[in-house]
Amino acid sequence: MSATLADIAANAGVSEATVSRVLNDRPGVSAAKRQAVLTALDLLGYERPARLRRRTGRPVGVILPEFTNPIYPAFAQALAPNFARRGFTPLVGSQADGGLHEEEYVEMFVEAGAAGIVFVSGAHADSTIPVARYQELRDLGLPLAFVNGFRTGIDAPFFSIDDRAAMVLAVRHLVAMGHTRLGLASGPETLVPSARKAEGFRAGVAEALGPKAEAFVVQSMVSDDGGLTAARALLAEGCTAIVCASDIIALGVLAEVRRQGLSVPDDVSVVGFDDSTVARHSWPPLTTVRQPVSTMSIAIADAFVGEMNNIYAQRSEYVYQPELVVRESSGSRKR
Repeated sequence: MSATLADIAANAGVSEATVSRVLNDRPGVSAAKRQAVLTALDLLGYERPARLRRRTGRPVGVILPEFTNPIYPAFAQALAPNFARRGFTPLVGSQADGGLHEEEYVEMFVEAGAAGIVFVSGAHADSTIPVARYQELRDLGLPLAFVNGFRTGIDAPFFSIDDRAAMVLAVRHLVAMGHTRLGLASGPETLVPSARKAEGFRAGVAEALGPKAEAFVVQSMVSDDGGLTAARALLAEGCTAIVCASDIIALGVLAEVRRQGLSVPDDVSVVGFDDSTVARHSWPPLTTVRQPVSTMSIAIADAFVGEMNNIYAQRSEYVYQPELVVRESSGSRKR
């Protein structure tokens, strides 16, 4: 139980005795007060007793860019129970090659009567794509939430990891182990998270090694193939440590290091980003920066329940701090 009877009563504007009667499904409570208590339960993240749960919840659309990068289904998996216990059923769509695009999923979810839509690292994260279409959805009264890729001009909350701080964490870790020639295998520069990571990486190198230290940044696709390409360029520059914009990119970097006859971490240290399932099961296990997926998912579900009850989330960006998870892919400089 995440809230006391007193918390629920205060939120609903009723007595604790009324809350108790509702929780135990007893008579003597008006429909308005019963609904106020149920709303308070959802807002406070209190899991309803089985007899009070809706058998079917109103749908909420969740749009992912893909399933191949495990961080995206991780968000869907974390969102599902948080929406379910608040009375909503997530409908998940992935933009696989040859499948539906974001706009088509939006149309489908709206036609299905979705209570709102969550965009996980969607088209909004590309700084070249106009945001007017998202605002049009808001003008229809449809609640929206965006994960990573903050943009101005959208009347909706954003939930983002601090990409800049994440890169500073990674750089400090590598410099502490003696590395002075560091590279970043980043995503396309038009993506807001990629631009922030590049900015944080350069700032981290300047802070740790001095303003004249060179920070090598290579933009590539967010894929293992992109990691292969970036690693070739960074290794050619003599980098002994490579920070990656995602764990998927890091897989490609690990493969290219091995292809060149080098070892991780004896010759090259590698740091990923996300702490997805591939980080724990790669070889060697990947040092990475963890996204707080569970914490972010709870906040997103809370924001939606608030929107349904005219309690609006902050119209800016909720920024979550990263955590460095040290495993075997990073070590002291040996060459």
